Amino acid sequence: MRDEIWVLGATGRVGREVLPRLQSAGARVVVAGRSRERLAAVAPEARAVVGSVEEVCERITVEAPAVVLSTVGPYASRAEQVVRACPSGTHYVDVSNELSSFEALQRMDGELLGSGRTAVSGAGFGVLGTEGILVRLLEGRGVPSAVRVDSISSVATEPGRVGEPLAASIMSGLRDGGREVRGGRLVRTRAGAAVEPLTSPDGDEVRTAAMSSGELFAAWKASGASVVVGASGLAPTGPIARAGLLGLGAVLRAPGVADFATRRLAQIEVKKAKERPRESTWGHARVEWPSGLVREGWMRAGEAMDFTAATAAEVALRLARGEGHPGAWTPARLFGADLVLAVGGEFVLD
Repeated sequence: MRDEIWVLGATGRVGREVLPRLQSAGARVVVAGRSRERLAAVAPEARAVVGSVEEVCERITVEAPAVVLSTVGPYASRAEQVVRACPSGTHYVDVSNELSSFEALQRMDGELLGSGRTAVSGAGFGVLGTEGILVRLLEGRGVPSAVRVDSISSVATEPGRVGEPLAASIMSGLRDGGREVRGGRLVRTRAGAAVEPLTSPDGDEVRTAAMSSGELFAAWKASGASVVVGASGLAPTGPIARAGLLGLGAVLRAPGVADFATRRLAQIEVKKAKERPRESTWGHARVEWPSGLVREGWMRAGEAMDFTAATAAEVALRLARGEGHPGAWTPARLFGADLVLAVGGEFVLD
């Protein structure tokens, strides 16, 4: 129905944390997944749609909800599938950070425009954490020559399975190796390149390196810069680990290997909960203009998964209220840098 928000993967960690945020805002929520019992456990008062992703997509086409919020990975294969199931006027949002899913939805931009649908990729810390501070630094200025964004997450680990969304993001990064934008084009680079030591405003010392990610894509589209680096504190920065990634990436690019590895990784059980490694989660951006001007800034948030759940819920609610614009978008490019403030983050500018 046109006033419903469907949450795909509602029993996963992000889905479970999104639900109360949507419900407290008064949204009519429908939960979707494979297990009726698990759906009833996380949202006993919500209507449930039970089935595989393919079966749920068939129901989406028929029932035409206002918004579909997907937390089901791997997004590289799922995002386009779910978006194509959305009829005219049904909007889509996900928490992907897989580069290939952003590229797939960008290729659908014209189709989305023609059908009045808005698709937002990366509605979580992965993308908004770096895109938000970048968009703030770009405000009122021309197109920069070079941009670097750095993602430094701080996540508390829960006991339980790794889960397919996280497993897919990890495998996507390992498979694709390094990516950068050079000369205005996305090119392959050595995995773990562009290593840089950073010290946050709170004194956290972290080394980051380039990765293939949605954050790179978002920074490129938001800035229009001819040189863009998207880096992460999760990327291997040691020479031995970086060398090992070259061989591993080649293996994972063989047909079917990455999908198999993703399924196996998703089933691994984390036995003990772990506190987050640092107090704050950080997004960092450095921007250079042809004039020689350089600006740098930080986005600070709490636990990264909390920030992700808040972002996904806020974007879904705004789309349900008709505040989007047709086409393929990333969060801050659509709603501006102040979206960061609306979901609990803050900016620390130079």
